[in-house]
Formats: sequence, C-alpha cells, structure tokens
Amino acid sequence: MSLVVMKFGGTSVEDPTAINRTAAIVAGRVAAGKQTVVVVSAMSKVTDQLLRAAAAAAQGDRTGALAISSRLRARHRDTACALIKTPADAAALCNLIEQKFDSLDEILRGLAAILELTPRISDLVVSYGERLSSRIIAAAFTERGTNAAHVDAREIIITDSQFGKAVPLDVLIEKRAAEHLRPLLDQGKVPVMGGFIAANEQNITTTLGRGGSDFTAALLGGALAADAIEIWTDVDGIMTSDPRVCPDALRVKVISFEEAAELAYFGAKVLHPATILPAVRKNIPVLVLNSKNPANEGTRIISIAPHCSSPFKSIAVKKKLSIIDVVASRMLMTHGYLKAIFDIFDKHQCPVDMVSTSEVSVSLTVDSNDKLPLIAADLSQLADVKYEGKKALVCLVGEDIRGQSGMAAQVFSAIKHVNVRMISQGASEINMSFMIDEEDADEAVRSLHAAFFKEPDPVVFDVESRKAVV
Repeated sequence: MSLVVMKFGGTSVEDPTAINRTAAIVAGRVAAGKQTVVVVSAMSKVTDQLLRAAAAAAQGDRTGALAISSRLRARHRDTACALIKTPADAAALCNLIEQKFDSLDEILRGLAAILELTPRISDLVVSYGERLSSRIIAAAFTERGTNAAHVDAREIIITDSQFGKAVPLDVLIEKRAAEHLRPLLDQGKVPVMGGFIAANEQNITTTLGRGGSDFTAALLGGALAADAIEIWTDVDGIMTSDPRVCPDALRVKVISFEEAAELAYFGAKVLHPATILPAVRKNIPVLVLNSKNPANEGTRIISIAPHCSSPFKSIAVKKKLSIIDVVASRMLMTHGYLKAIFDIFDKHQCPVDMVSTSEVSVSLTVDSNDKLPLIAADLSQLADVKYEGKKALVCLVGEDIRGQSGMAAQVFSAIKHVNVRMISQGASEINMSFMIDEEDADEAVRSLHAAFFKEPDPVVFDVESRKAVV
C-alpha cells in the first residue's frame, strides 16, 4: 500500500468551506487505498495575528493583546461549531478551544507584566495556531467518515534549541515517526498533525521558521519513506512567473528537485526552500497542488526532469534586498580578507545571496533588515563601506544554462531598457541571476517572459491552458 504525506496550507484550512474541501480531498486519497498522513498549517493569517498579540503584550499593551486573542478565540470556536454537528463532539471540541485560549491569555498577561518577548516564548505563542487548527481539522475529518487521529507534532518533530528557526534532528524524527505514526497507519487511521511546530529534546516548543509546514511534511515523508509528498496550496502549481505580473504565465508540469530548490530560494512563494532537501535525500516525488482546483495535475517535482526545449523553466524575483559595497584597494587580495568579511555576516547571522568581486571591491546582496547599520559598522573596520536598498534579484532557472551559447546576450537584450547592477552566471548550471532596482522588477520579468516563453515545450508546460484562454 502506497503512503502519501499531504500538507495543507493556511488558505486550504482558512474557514469551514475550505476545511470541507480539504476533508473531501483526503477522503479521496483514503478511498483510493493510500495510507495518508495529513499536515496542516494554522488557519490563514492566524500566525501573523498571534505574533502581533505577543508583540503588543511585550510592549505593555495587555488590552490590545487580549483583544486579538479574543477575536481568534471566536474565529476558532465559530469554525468548530460550523463543522461539528454532533452535540457531544462539538461541546468537547469547543471546551478544548476555550482551554487553549485560556492558556494563551495567561501567557500574554505574563508578557505584559515582564515586558520582554524572548524567542522561546514567541515560539510557544505562535504554536497555538497549528495546535488549534490540527485539532479542529482532525475532528472535522472524523465527523465526515475519515478515521482520523490527532497527533501532537511536538511528539514527532524533534529539533535543536534554535528558537524561531530550529534545526530538525533527523534520527530522532525517524524513530518517533516509527513509534507514533506507523501503528496508527497500520490500524487504517489518518494521523493529522500541525506543521511548523516542533520541540527540543527537553519537550520545549520550537518552530521551524515561517513556511515550515512544508518542511514538516518533507521531514515526515523522509522519515516514513513515503511514496509522495503533496503540498496543497491555493495555486495550480509552480508557474513560469508570478501570474499577477504576467497574466499569461504557464503552469510548469514537471521540474527537477534542483530547479525547484533554486526557484524556492530566489523568491518563488509556492514552496519553502528547505522543503526540497528531505525529499531529495530519499528521492521522494513532491507534488504542488491546488486545494481550490483539486482536479488540476499541479506540478510534479522529481530528481531528473525530462529535457525541455525551452531555455528556461521559470523566472523568480526576490525583492527587498540591499547591495553592500566594500572597497579596500590595498587589502582585497591579501590572505584572509574575504574570510574576515564573511565572518562579519556570520556574526550577524545574515545570509548573502550574491557576491561579485573586482580588483578593489567586493559587492554583496542581502535581505534588507535592521541589522544593516551594525553590519556596515563592523565592515567599516576593514574598508570603506556603503549600502543601498530597494533592490530586487531576478533569477531565471532552466537546465544547462551555462552550456547554451549566446544565452546571456539574449537575456540582456530582452531587458536592455533596464539598468542592471550585478550579474551572476556560472556558479550554477541552472540559474542566471542579476540585480536591478526594485521598481524595475515587474517590467523586467514581463519582458523576459515575453522573450523566452513564446513557444513553450508542451512536455514541460501546460500549453493547453493558454490555448483555452485565447
């Protein structure tokens, strides 16, 4: 019997209507004879609201924090009542919701008293989103005839203690999955778990970072040697570009792990970048599907994708970046100089997206954040430093870009009206990246999409959808 891990994002569980759709999709997998594990995010926007409540409490706004919690309490209670019609089951679930929010309110009052929000407490507060949604959804599945069993993800996903972005401990996760999930699956049950949340070895709540529900699904897929990992979201799959920028964007039917990981890192919102890694290690196919359009085939991500006659698979954009220029004419080529620069970024835990060097300078691109002045101050001990924000990194992903003669010329001819600040080609065979002003990003993407997706390969792209629109 094949095993599938299904992850449903916030928009797939945002209200009773969405949860009913999700229940029907899962029931279909079970009816098809598949062993099924379900991972769910918090209801849409709940994580953001929990973070706002925690921040308000830590600033002394106890009333504001509790008001946010009260609205969330009502939303979850109303959703539960709309989904569960059996009186005893509805009462039990609503009682559980009340208990959880009473506990959350106690934490918020404590924050308002001490006026300090630590990463550890922040993880505990935001964990309530998935802890509540998974309980409600498991109950909804049961009411609709699916033999569901709620499992606290913190019993399975074990991490280190880097609160806010904890690192999973794979050996322990595999052991816990075998102990807690395998028996349920063997009994024909469907385990339902919250994504994103985890615990360290001392049973203290941690989180995997924003978008971590995808990561949870991939970790479980790897631990259980699943036959497939399904990421259910609100779009039809990975697209050739953002449809909001390019209305004629096409669905990518099949793509390689390597290409999907590049797109995820460089701004494609469909997948969390870390999602791919556990699947790659175990060679497990990942499918990106649309819970609002379950009949659509979505995008299939596999280890080796079929050859594509089109030069690129997709165009991703990463915005809100800054360029940092470090100029030191006498020191650049001295031993250890580059290491000293990168040690500073490591000190501030600031990842670098792109690097370019010349005879007298080093230019780096990073996410714009409040650490930039501190980073610049440390770098100024080594050299002259300047930085500027509001930049965007455009990344074109495809197979063997480096081996195609004249490709760079075609790319930059398509955007000759746009000022390019930095260029990266050669570090990877499958991507070409360049940095431009953020205000030029949408126009650049539209120009590139028009130039390179005139005659898309029907083996790789959903060409029929474009014909249907025309």
